[in-house]
Amino acid sequence: MSDDNALVGLLGVLAYGQLVAFDRLAEDARNAPSLDGRVALADLAAIEIGHYHRLARRLSELGHDPWTAMAPFAPALEQFHARTAPSSWLESLVKAYVGDGLAADFYREVAAFVDPATRELIGEVLAEAGGAAFAVREVRAAIESQPALAGRLALWGRRLVGEALSQSQHVLAEHDALMQLLVEGTGDINGVGALLRRLTDRHAERMSALGLGG
Repeated sequence: MSDDNALVGLLGVLAYGQLVAFDRLAEDARNAPSLDGRVALADLAAIEIGHYHRLARRLSELGHDPWTAMAPFAPALEQFHARTAPSSWLESLVKAYVGDGLAADFYREVAAFVDPATRELIGEVLAEAGGAAFAVREVRAAIESQPALAGRLALWGRRLVGEALSQSQHVLAEHDALMQLLVEGTGDINGVGALLRRLTDRHAERMSALGLGG
C-alpha cells in the first residue's frame, strides 16, 4: 500500500467524521434544555462543518475527490453513531466530550506519521474547542445537583470508550493502508499497544474532568 493511500484514507475518515459530527451536534442543539446550551452546541456544529471543508479542500489539493475518499468509511462511522445514540441531553454532552475526544486522540496519534503540512492541518482540526469547557461545566453541575446521575453517566462513558476503540479497530482491519501506516509509525505491535494505553489514559482524564471517575 502506498503512502498516498494511507494519507487519503486518513483525510477521508476524518472528513466524514467531521461531517457526521456536524449533523449530530446540530440535532443535539435542537434538543438542548436551555438557550445557552443550544447556542453552545450550534457553535460546535459550525466549527465541525468548517473543519470538514478544510479537510475536503486538502483532499482536492492532493488530486482526490473528497466524496470518493470518504465513502469507504461511511458504514463504520454510521454504525458507531447508531450504536451510541444518546438518550438524554447529558449523554449528548458526555459523548461530545468523551467519545469525540477519544476519536480525536486516535487520529491525532496516526497523524504523527504523515507529512508535516497534513499533520498541522489535522492538529488544528482536532484541537479541542471551547465546547469542552461547556460540557464539563454542565455535566459537573448536573451531578452536583443530582448525585445519582454519576453512576449512569459513568457507565455511558465506559460504553463510549469501548465502542470507540472497537470502531477504530474495525476501520483499521478493513483499510490496510491505514493499518500499515500505524504499525510502521509505532514500530511494531508493542508500539500499537502503547498507543492504545495512551488513549485509555486520556479517556480516564476526561472522565475525571467530568466528575465521573476513570
